[in-house]
Amino acid sequence: MRRDLFDEEHDLFRETVREFMAREVVPHHAQWEKDGIVPREVWKKAGELGMFGFSVPEEYGGSGITDFRYNMVIVEEIIRVGASGLGFGLHNDIMAPYMVELTNNEQKQRWLPGFASGELITAIGMTEPGAGSDLQGIRTTAVREGDHYVVNGQKTFITNGINSDLVVVVTKTDPSAGARGTSLLVVERGMEGFTRGRNLEKVGMHAQDTAELFFENVRVPVANLLGGEEGQGFFQLMNNLPQERLSIAVAAVAAAETVLEETIEYCRNRTAFGRSIGKFQNTRFLLAELATEVEIARHYVDKCVRALNAKELTAVDAAKAKWWTTELQNKVVDRCVQLHGGYGYMLEYPVAKAWLDSRVQTIYGGTTEIMKEIIGRSFGF
Repeated sequence: MRRDLFDEEHDLFRETVREFMAREVVPHHAQWEKDGIVPREVWKKAGELGMFGFSVPEEYGGSGITDFRYNMVIVEEIIRVGASGLGFGLHNDIMAPYMVELTNNEQKQRWLPGFASGELITAIGMTEPGAGSDLQGIRTTAVREGDHYVVNGQKTFITNGINSDLVVVVTKTDPSAGARGTSLLVVERGMEGFTRGRNLEKVGMHAQDTAELFFENVRVPVANLLGGEEGQGFFQLMNNLPQERLSIAVAAVAAAETVLEETIEYCRNRTAFGRSIGKFQNTRFLLAELATEVEIARHYVDKCVRALNAKELTAVDAAKAKWWTTELQNKVVDRCVQLHGGYGYMLEYPVAKAWLDSRVQTIYGGTTEIMKEIIGRSFGF
């Protein structure tokens, strides 16, 4: 079925992004995988092309455009070339709402120009060693002392953890108040007591810097509190999680489409028993099943993007998109590895890297089980 989500402006932007990937990313990504990190210079080059901060007002260096389709183009093009090290999606899709919508004028002046230019890389510190999906279980504290908060605690599995200049840290400003005791503070690179642990060794996504963060009596100015008041952090997180989960779904469908296209071509050219393996009924039936499911997922995700742009995307809609597409991604990649046979286990074939990179999709941003719980609660049982 014809896809009709994008306009001419998005298609032109896609050409720009695709050229950037071919020139600045694809030739170097294998080395970044070995290094475990993407150089900061790549962020600056992307910023020069207007690839960050679409919703950032023009007076702060952004485009002033609230249209998630531009974000979607970047995610799709990153996935198309297997550039899983680029943390652009987290910066654009997850961090932008916090940096644009929850900042006051003074904070906007300090942070948004660098956010849009790629000179200030962002991250969010939610997950802790003992608290993942249960955000109310976080233990990082922020105690008010005059014009500062004193922050103590630890975060883990933080994307952009090494490169980040600004980290939105989820803290407990009132541990006795439950969800209403949570606040968001921006911790900046170089603050005394803020240190980074090792760049974590992961199963996949080897070029993406994922780190532990430590806070030992870090004095964070009250002026770095997001949202203007204490105790609103949990609700601010809940408000922004649907867009985060939709971003993951966008990546999941794009990955499934890419791997499926590559596998169809492989099955067309690979021979066994004197004929193309694509001529075997088992191969055709499996590819037919995968192609059908991926296309259905594509149209649901595109519908969700329209809903997000219209400010109508619900937490339940996003949860459905997130769990279904990421589980489908893992299914598609796994079946495609099987169709590649022994070559599917060789890292020189893109399907093998896709297999390693895809497994985390059903875990971060809220596990499949948590997504089903969100959906189940909506029935009012």
